[in-house]
Amino acid sequence: MTETVLFWLFSILAVGGAAGVVLASNPVNGAMALVGSFFALAGLYLLLSAQLLAALQILVYTGAIMVLFLFVIMLLNLSPQELGRDRLTPARAAGALAALGATGLLATTFLRLRFPPAAVSHQFGTVASVGLELFSDFTLPFEATSLLLLAAILGAVVVAKGKL
Repeated sequence: MTETVLFWLFSILAVGGAAGVVLASNPVNGAMALVGSFFALAGLYLLLSAQLLAALQILVYTGAIMVLFLFVIMLLNLSPQELGRDRLTPARAAGALAALGATGLLATTFLRLRFPPAAVSHQFGTVASVGLELFSDFTLPFEATSLLLLAAILGAVVVAKGKL
């Protein structure tokens, strides 16, 4: 019973944080909503008995990556005039329709799931299993992600440097 309540609490917080990221007009508020969503995901990992993934979620994403994102956002120092005003464009309307379609698809998938879910291996979420997967099957995506983050940060610094 407690796990079910915690699952729904963390799920609502994660989805609410994600909605806050999309709907925030201020980039700093969006980044802080993303931090809340990351913490909720860490709680979901704990419910799955994946303590290593929960710790990594907090240390790496919430701690390091979001600090870098906030640093870049504050370095850009965008004024409200530079951010522009909110308006409904065809791209935003298409994005909203796509989001509603994805939500419907997730809801139908969720309704088809078996309960209770199948038991997971006792190795799930351990340092050895995560390391084996990360450095065998997912080495290229891991390295590509690090290069993309580096390129994004360098690009933001170059854009901000032009304003100084």
